[in-house]
Amino acid sequence: MGKQKETASLEDLIEKAGGCAVVDGGFATQLERHGAVINDPLWSALCLIKDPDLIKRVHLEYLEAGADILVTSSYQATLPGFLSRGLSIEEGELLLEKSVKLAVEARDSFWDSVERTPGPGHCYNRALVAASIGSYGAYLADGSEYSGCYGPDVSLDKLKDFHRRRLQVLVEAGPDLLAFETIPNKIEAQACVELLEEQNIQVPSWICFSSVDGENAPSGERFKECLDIINKSNKVHAVGINCAPPQFIEALISKFKELTKKAIVVYPNSGEVWDGKAKRWLPSKCFGDDKFELFATRWRDAGAKLIGGCCRTTPSTTQAISKVLKERL
Repeated sequence: MGKQKETASLEDLIEKAGGCAVVDGGFATQLERHGAVINDPLWSALCLIKDPDLIKRVHLEYLEAGADILVTSSYQATLPGFLSRGLSIEEGELLLEKSVKLAVEARDSFWDSVERTPGPGHCYNRALVAASIGSYGAYLADGSEYSGCYGPDVSLDKLKDFHRRRLQVLVEAGPDLLAFETIPNKIEAQACVELLEEQNIQVPSWICFSSVDGENAPSGERFKECLDIINKSNKVHAVGINCAPPQFIEALISKFKELTKKAIVVYPNSGEVWDGKAKRWLPSKCFGDDKFELFATRWRDAGAKLIGGCCRTTPSTTQAISKVLKERL
């Protein structure tokens, strides 16, 4: 590995934010609200090719809403995915780098403007940029990040091979954090942990699982088995849940509190259900911004140190979370 950037401390950010920092919200959701068409295996990563300015705009909207952490647009950006679209490895690597660069540029320009014109009572922090690393299931684009069923041919080594080069490229691009997202099973959590060790990655990371039953990983494996692996690594600074229904979150925070001493991060979706095969959102019970405002304090009080939103949440959701978490500052 080449020289890695010295990163700001996640722990310092949490402290500056009053004990609980705000993660941004749904990225693809906001791109679509601006008219982007991303019904594609590359999903939001398509905009890295077609409309990078829109990606920067969405990052800025989340910063204005009070996000302390920006998650990059690389969730579904993978080298095999780009190759399947006819791009070269070099072009794919440049797009991965661009995902970090766009977020860093948005953060830096926003922070410059905050420092130039500090308003009374503003509660902005200099945000950290988390490079998103979606699960193998996200690359498959078949909904398997919500089932954990990768089949008998997907071994630990295959998962490490899949993630390795993307991880290296994203780290070299200089993010403050790494965010492994919607991990559905123990074997992929193990692959992420082993890669961080083998590559001697110095950038702090978090690993987030999804959950479809509110009790276990999507694979059906108990979270205890998954967290036992993560707890042994000092490369992983936080662990939690993303893109699960918000009504699961409070109980899962309590469960994770018993299983780990690491910081707990939660950023659920709105509660709408994604049909991975039909590629559409199903009507279901979901949280509005007012519910997120109400439950963000409950999640914080239950022990979460990082709270945000995932699919179908927007900057107004982030604003609601930020307002209620920072009102004591």
